[in-house]
Amino acid sequence: MTDVIFTPLQFRNLTVKNRVFRSSISGRWDNEDGSLSQTRVNWESKFAKGGVGAIISSFVPVLLEGRIAANYGTVHRDDFIPMWERVGAAVHQWDCKFIMQLSHSGRQMDVPGVSNQGRPVLSSTSRKESLHGFLCKAATKSEIDHLVESFAKAAWRAREAGLDGVELHAANGYLFTQFLSSGINDRKDEYGGSLQNRARFLLEVIAAIRAKVGRDFHLQVKLSAIDRNNVIPWEGKGNTLEDTIQVAKWCEEATADAIHVSSGSLFPHPLNPPGDFSFETIATTYDAMISSGVDTFRNFLLFRYKVLRPIFYWIWFRMKRGLPIEGVSIEEARAIKAAVKVPVLNTGGYQTASFIRRGIESGAFDGVAIARPLIANNDLVQQWEKGADLPAIPCTYCNKCLLNAPKNPLGCYELPRFGNDRDAMLKELMTIYATHPTLNLPPVS
Repeated sequence: MTDVIFTPLQFRNLTVKNRVFRSSISGRWDNEDGSLSQTRVNWESKFAKGGVGAIISSFVPVLLEGRIAANYGTVHRDDFIPMWERVGAAVHQWDCKFIMQLSHSGRQMDVPGVSNQGRPVLSSTSRKESLHGFLCKAATKSEIDHLVESFAKAAWRAREAGLDGVELHAANGYLFTQFLSSGINDRKDEYGGSLQNRARFLLEVIAAIRAKVGRDFHLQVKLSAIDRNNVIPWEGKGNTLEDTIQVAKWCEEATADAIHVSSGSLFPHPLNPPGDFSFETIATTYDAMISSGVDTFRNFLLFRYKVLRPIFYWIWFRMKRGLPIEGVSIEEARAIKAAVKVPVLNTGGYQTASFIRRGIESGAFDGVAIARPLIANNDLVQQWEKGADLPAIPCTYCNKCLLNAPKNPLGCYELPRFGNDRDAMLKELMTIYATHPTLNLPPVS
């Protein structure tokens, strides 16, 4: 019998060879001005070679001031098109599609870089971000118009680079979420108040992209099914599943080709990514963020000193109670899929082939987007293809990959997966910096 995981997924103008997408994740591989490096080519190629059907790029800012971290590749300049073309060409060598995730941090900016130091970032609100205390200011109408046009130009650049589509990152606390969420958006104009008003910015961006690139270029939207905005207990909860179902319907009516379902109104969130939280790791890396927000030093103290850690542990883990790690938002994806006709992707710790098959066959989603289990096992899809249900050395969901990211190369830091051999772990981490002769491409200049 045909394995449903390895049947093509057909969108309106795009066919992906299987049902597995590498979700948006990346390290600080690129240059301070947003230009790309050879390391970026090497990073994306690891997953294409490992068998995924499509790669959703890392968070790609449409403006330099919209980065979440320094050294993140951007798409804010026309002269960056050839660099992205090189990335796409590398991925395409393995019959893998490349979808650029168009993004803007808004107030959720982790490591700002020189271009943003001391400057509040545009948001829907002038209230600081709740967990780290990142400062921001409410965008004016003319600034919103500029943002809309910036997203449209970025989509055009992605198309000109020969990429296979774009994803609007309207989930996990970034700029679109800051407009969509009732727990964040406190505006009194046409971009605040009702759900329809809060969705206006996102829908204007979709319309502007279609006006710029036409109807034939793939466009999908990533949404947080439920905000669960009250990580800090006194914050409002934000949007419900019913709100997001309505937004998904509006996106479909506005010509979105797919909906990608996630969870949470900030990143990281207790449920995104689900799993453990290593105080030992974050105590050595969070100092990279201390200057970024007004509450970051408070958080650092909670992470650094064991006597204070129970406070953060209660705040973080109370929201995980009773919920699974793998498929944490599967039922929310199912509800959204039942309400729209376009394909639905779901992210949430997937690494068990039988679980994914059941999800597809039961109508919960059409495909999955995976990050951490693919970092742990770049060849996860090939292991499934050979008959494995779980990889030989599974991801432990320790989240050390994410917690190392502010300072260290992105990769798996779970020592037991390397036989407690630190040198073996470091050797694997450094593979992305090597020249790959299998990439029949000139290096990125």
